[in-house]
Order: sequence, then structure tokens, then C-alpha cells
Amino acid sequence: MSTLVAEAFAIRIHFDVDTMWVDLSDGRQLGVPLAYFPRLLQATPEERNKYVISGGGAGLHWDDLDEDISVTNLLFGIRDQTRQVA
Repeated sequence: MSTLVAEAFAIRIHFDVDTMWVDLSDGRQLGVPLAYFPRLLQATPEERNKYVISGGGAGLHWDDLDEDISVTNLLFGIRDQTRQVA
């Protein structure tokens, strides 16, 4: 794993219409399509904004949405891995 990835931690997140923006401790800003995470895509703006940055910035958590996202996975472009049942 790259040292740059391992040392990047979330310090803030915010949303626009179709993107989650993650501000990282190393000064980068990562834009992630909400379509990568269906629970966030379907959530209201109020629900999206009820997040916790956990693990010193290593993770993002939404208790009400039952959503947990690893910052490292975001950096590697890994989207929601849960199987959606129709």
C-alpha cells in the first residue's frame, strides 16, 4: 500500500447534488459520485450530513443510514460492495 494513501485521513466532508467531497489531511480533496454509495444517493441532505469521521479520519460513518466507508477504499476507487437486492 502506498504511504501517501495510508497517511491520508478525512478531516471534513460535504455534498453537492451528485458528489461527496472529502477533504483530506494532506490537502487533497476527493470527489466521489454518490452513485457509488446507493444509501447516500437515496438519503436526504439532512441524513447525509449526520456523519461521524471515525478512526482518526480513517473512516466515515452514518449511523442512521447503516453506512460505513473507508477513506483508503475511496482513494483506491472502491465503491459500495454490498449486493443490492431488487
